[in-house]
Amino acid sequence: MSLNDNYRSPLENRYASKELRAIWSPQRKFSTWRRLWLALAEAQRELGLDISQAQIDQLAAHLDDIDYESAARHEALLHHDVMAHIHALGEVAPDARSVIHLGATSQFVNCNTELILIRESLELIARRLATAIDALGTFAVEHRDLPTLGFTHFQPAQPTTVGKRATLWACDLAIALEDIEHRLDMLRFRGVKGATGTQASFLALFDGDREKVERLDELVAEKMGWRADRRFIVTGQTYPRLVDAQVLGSLAVAAAAAHKCATDIRLLAHCKEIEEPLENSQVGSSAMPYKRNPMLCERASGLARFVMSLAANGLSTASTQWLERTLDDSSNRRLTLPESFLALDGALDALGRVVGGLVLYPRVIRAHLMDELPFLVTEDILMAATKQGADRQEAHEVIRGHSRDVARRVKVEGLSNDLLDRLRAEPMFNGVDFDALMDPAGRIGVAPEQVDRFIAAVVEPIRARYGGS
Repeated sequence: MSLNDNYRSPLENRYASKELRAIWSPQRKFSTWRRLWLALAEAQRELGLDISQAQIDQLAAHLDDIDYESAARHEALLHHDVMAHIHALGEVAPDARSVIHLGATSQFVNCNTELILIRESLELIARRLATAIDALGTFAVEHRDLPTLGFTHFQPAQPTTVGKRATLWACDLAIALEDIEHRLDMLRFRGVKGATGTQASFLALFDGDREKVERLDELVAEKMGWRADRRFIVTGQTYPRLVDAQVLGSLAVAAAAAHKCATDIRLLAHCKEIEEPLENSQVGSSAMPYKRNPMLCERASGLARFVMSLAANGLSTASTQWLERTLDDSSNRRLTLPESFLALDGALDALGRVVGGLVLYPRVIRAHLMDELPFLVTEDILMAATKQGADRQEAHEVIRGHSRDVARRVKVEGLSNDLLDRLRAEPMFNGVDFDALMDPAGRIGVAPEQVDRFIAAVVEPIRARYGGS
């Protein structure tokens, strides 16, 4: 059968990067199993078990040349994937067959491999986040003092700047990155714990020598690239599934940050203020040739929503692990762990392409701001008139009446906002400097300085850690 005759995940052939797909590939999984078996045998030999260097060499010679057809034949008979791969390795390393997986349980290879893949995936996601933060930092500096209409409740509010708004997106992503980095710092290796976590099988192998049992756990961790102090002290048969829940939660936080940024850009694209980059040959609609749809932002939002939906799944799995373990986690985790990473990878890839090439329309931005600014400066006009001796309540009523009439003129009649012309004609506002009040640069507070401080305190340290611009 061809590939087109079978279901294929769009994460495989459409969205996720080849780097992350490689991390969660069968080749990476099963070759890591073999590296774990090698590390176990090496450590056992170093601690005095009867394992020859020739056996070690034979295992080391077959870390990557996996015969998948052989493993499939064994699994069809045994209905056990770990045993199937033990047999497949034993066929090409016959002298070492007797020492493969010695004293171990299936979760020795499964759990430790998953923790290794999780660590590498978190590192890749961290780099994706850092790349987006870097690009937004550059954009924020470039437009640090460009006034734009601010919104609360998606209704016109006080002005802000384009650069300041970009720092809000970067701040969310930086919070997500901090969470991912914390998850990496807290990640532990399962190690060599045995069928129920008591290490009883290894105690038997070493004739009751408890120090060798502990040293075996340390050695295997170190051989697999983990510090000895980054191991779980106790486990059941598996590492605690709460770790998965924590990881999925951190991925969901990153997804939510990406979703918020992409959604804001989609809203601004509707306003024709900011757009994602468009390729010359890109088609927006099969029916409407003029369309320029926010395709990448929509992709980021859709994939991020999928990632967020899986956060609760990890909690459900962790809460239902009976006693030392149950197997209903296995089939579930084969989906949730890789697909959460792959989907977030796709979302951050799309978002990175967007924020790295945002298209800005300053004249539209200014026009929208100036359309609303007359309403936004009415409080300042009221205060200025009061300082010049006008009755505050009378001035308030005059402004309120004109504002109501102008709102009707704009919304019902579709005409321009002429509020300032009306107020200029009122004698009580003679002497008010309307031109100064209508200067957008004077209404953005300390937004430019906030951009500068954010870049220095947040973006630059991230660039230093990840090698950004």
